[in-house]
Amino acid sequence: MNDCLFFGRNEYPIIIKNKPNIITKPIQLKFENENENENEKQIKQISTSDFGTIFLFENGKAIEYLKENNSKQNPEKIQIEENIQKVTIGDYNEAILTKEGNVFAKGKDINPDNPNKFINISSLIEDTNDRIIQDIVSGSISIYLLTSNQNAYGIGSNRFGQLGFDSETLPKTEKPILMMKNVSKIFSGNSSNHVFLLNSIQELFGCGSNYYGQVGLGESRKQERKIQKLTKIQNIPKGKIIDIQSGWPHSIMLIENEDQNQNPKRKLYSCGSKYNNGLGKNENAYEFTEIKSSLFENDDILDFSVGYEHTLVLTSNSKLIGFGDNDFGKLGTGNTKQQLIPIQIKLPKLRFNENISNYHLSCGDYSSFLYYSPSSFSSNLEEDLIKLFRRKEFCDISFKTENGEIIEAHKLILKYRLNQNENEIEKLQEIISKKSIKESNQIFEMIYSNNSKINPKLYSEIKEIINSNEKIEETMKRIYLNENENEKDFIIERKEKKYKFPKLILIMRSELYRGMFLSVTEDKSNKVTDYSELSNKSFQIFEYWIYSNQIKDEIQITQEIINEIKTGIDYFQLNQTNPNLFDLLINKFNNQNQNNKKEKIQKERKKRKPFLEKEIIKIKIKN
Repeated sequence: MNDCLFFGRNEYPIIIKNKPNIITKPIQLKFENENENENEKQIKQISTSDFGTIFLFENGKAIEYLKENNSKQNPEKIQIEENIQKVTIGDYNEAILTKEGNVFAKGKDINPDNPNKFINISSLIEDTNDRIIQDIVSGSISIYLLTSNQNAYGIGSNRFGQLGFDSETLPKTEKPILMMKNVSKIFSGNSSNHVFLLNSIQELFGCGSNYYGQVGLGESRKQERKIQKLTKIQNIPKGKIIDIQSGWPHSIMLIENEDQNQNPKRKLYSCGSKYNNGLGKNENAYEFTEIKSSLFENDDILDFSVGYEHTLVLTSNSKLIGFGDNDFGKLGTGNTKQQLIPIQIKLPKLRFNENISNYHLSCGDYSSFLYYSPSSFSSNLEEDLIKLFRRKEFCDISFKTENGEIIEAHKLILKYRLNQNENEIEKLQEIISKKSIKESNQIFEMIYSNNSKINPKLYSEIKEIINSNEKIEETMKRIYLNENENEKDFIIERKEKKYKFPKLILIMRSELYRGMFLSVTEDKSNKVTDYSELSNKSFQIFEYWIYSNQIKDEIQITQEIINEIKTGIDYFQLNQTNPNLFDLLINKFNNQNQNNKKEKIQKERKKRKPFLEKEIIKIKIKN
């Protein structure tokens, strides 16, 4: 199992057996033997709150430790037939986002008749064309959905106006209600009752509980205890909003700007009450102001997480920093002393042989986790693609940096971007070997995403080996810069369900080699129905091959699957790419049949009676 550290309250539910109820220093979390199958999987995400904790694994399965099940002392598998993409848990609810874009949720404000039963809340959206969900966020007593059409919905309690409507006329809703259109991201917190919505032009809107000024509307509006209408937040710090996370009385914002060398630099800003919380400063703030500390000066912020009244931050120099309330030792400092200003937390030795950015934080009401996750997907297409291309199972080439760290890459993409030339890949390897992990990541970001924010000096070293094709480059830029929001994703309709692909991946697997993809979608509808009759298994094989250029080992191939996929692939003419999907399928099919024959022969042999050698008896005759 990958690295996972736990600290804080170890009861209701018990996370680690045979350990104290209060754990004040980070200790290794290992699953018990009864979960041996999950123990071998990589953790993709952890979500935790007063309601419980959910672990999501890379295989699309999840287990949960819930308060109500504490008497069993064991986690339970979440019984959802579809592959799980994301999990989120509030103080009184939990929600599951599947790969198919469906959301299953439970909780007393979601399904009061049976609060422990999952229901498909995305299917309750009135607009049937708006039921594909790309992201979910939990508040304490509400759940928020972001659809593929960039619309934000809310469901659950509206006690504090956190759904953007007057709480007197709409105290709660058991069906998702449209809050705002043209939304790029939703931000809230597992224990908070306020929410932020970011639109496509970086305008931020907020509503909900404002008892402590945590919505960030400024001094003049600090007395408004409820903001019951989505309100534009003024005086936002300059830069790109990367993330906002909220506790009960405070909010933390992550902003990205460029430093003097044009390198991206991230800083934290906070607003709300200073008392007993993770505000990071010893003064109240009614609008977002910077959290200043010498601990951040030479570091970049890689990840952060906000609990009920505490905050944890992970930096590029492998530092874990915490501040706020420390009940039950949830800051990991070794004691339960409150910490209003940032303090560095001592960590046990971690497996930092891979990029530190693959470590993530998750804070709940009374506990905290630091865990290694090889991938972490967001609603940002560019970030997702970079992470996708670096997933080990999809990569076939490694680069070693000067500090000995390994970066995985995708040879298929590199060969196109590096003039289809193996020598250029060797040149790139030589350049990377002399760079730090941060500079190496900038180079790969440039190659994979055309991100122009790379250090100019660094760019001058690699520009000669990077291929430039105007048609392809313009297509990539158009998608990355979201000039046409409708072109970010490609929708395949199949058996009354819609499946969403990042379009750029299909372009990488088709247009870069055969120029076929754009001609298929000239009508700009981004929809085809040729896959409507594909079986689930055939579609999954096709999808996995699109992303990884390979066939899963455990997949059993039949002649029907080969015929099914061949019809669909011919439509895209992706069968012209190398390696050929049909060759892979047929080879696997033949090998599979050979193995089946061998197994059959071996079974037949075992059924036969063993051969008995004739016993030779020597008789000695006396004279």
